[in-house]
Amino acid sequence: MNNFEFKNPTKIIFGKGSIEKLSNEIPKGAKVLMLYGGGSIKKNGIYDQVKTALANIDVVEFGGIPANPEYAVLMEALKVIKDQNITYLLAVGGGSVIDGTKFLSAAALFEGDNPWDILAKNIKTEKGMPFGTVLTLPATGSEMNSGAVITRKETKQKVTMGGQGLFPVFSILDPLVVASLPERQIANGLTDAFMHVLEQYMTYPTGAILQDRFAESILQTLLEVAPRVMKDPTDYKAASNFMWSCTWALNGLLHKGVPADWASHSMGHELTALFGIDHARTLAIIAPNHYKFNFEAKKDKLAQYAERIWNITEGSTDDKAHAAIEKTVGFFHELGIDTKLSDYTKDYDGTAEIISQRFTDRGWLGMGEHKSLTPDMVEEIVKMAY
Repeated sequence: MNNFEFKNPTKIIFGKGSIEKLSNEIPKGAKVLMLYGGGSIKKNGIYDQVKTALANIDVVEFGGIPANPEYAVLMEALKVIKDQNITYLLAVGGGSVIDGTKFLSAAALFEGDNPWDILAKNIKTEKGMPFGTVLTLPATGSEMNSGAVITRKETKQKVTMGGQGLFPVFSILDPLVVASLPERQIANGLTDAFMHVLEQYMTYPTGAILQDRFAESILQTLLEVAPRVMKDPTDYKAASNFMWSCTWALNGLLHKGVPADWASHSMGHELTALFGIDHARTLAIIAPNHYKFNFEAKKDKLAQYAERIWNITEGSTDDKAHAAIEKTVGFFHELGIDTKLSDYTKDYDGTAEIISQRFTDRGWLGMGEHKSLTPDMVEEIVKMAY
């Protein structure tokens, strides 16, 4: 195993009725900015639960954070933070709201002139404004990590950010929220979590036995509960395991001591920026083709994945590895997730070249676990995904 350091300071409050514990986690005297998305929390009862829990706390609200947290909208929220002397942030939503809150946490204490520099110059945030989360959509794991992705529509960019100062102080996870989610969002959440695990697992064997087993246990759990939670989101046992798997898929533990890939995410972010395709679906578009293109480098781990996750034991290493890719595509299809770019847009000509040029312009000359994936290779992978 590789050397590593691991610290995750986020307090998790999990289970039925846990939203009512919210007031216990907010510091006395705090002035809170409550952030949320398009308003679904006002239809499913979560808004009322949160407001009841915060009845004795000074709260200002900011709604309307879009599914891909938009920089211009977040700058409006930053103005509220400054004008209202906010001291604490509360994200009530899924990964997009939480990611947007992380940007605001960083920007609120940023000493530079232009908050976009946090993203453009990849400035790591060591200390941000404290914040907590109430998770309403399991998917991204943002409720227990320090990373975020922010969109800027005017330039069609999706940019990552992070730093030790951007862990939530606490996160409330009540699986009852899953009951009100549309099937599309549940499918996205399952796909997102599955791919988060694969980005940290589908590299090459390193002898990190426990890390592999951690990853495989989450993949197996997602496969087991997926049909149940898709069929009946009120199934509390399935919803609980779904939610907790999404959190553990990206809370920082899986990639400790092992290589990680994340090239599919980098390419997928560009598809979202260019076409507005749901993040999880971009991963389903890119990842199988990424694995096929880099087959020789990944086939040993693909074969292990075939054996341990899909129970494929017959055939050569190559046979098992190819079968594992097809099984993965089949799983996405079972969730109703299309896996070709042409399924989402007919205006895809030139997309591969655009993405390749963007990576070249940014100086991204080596991605993936071996840092060997060049922009020219990215162009080929994206074309395979058409």
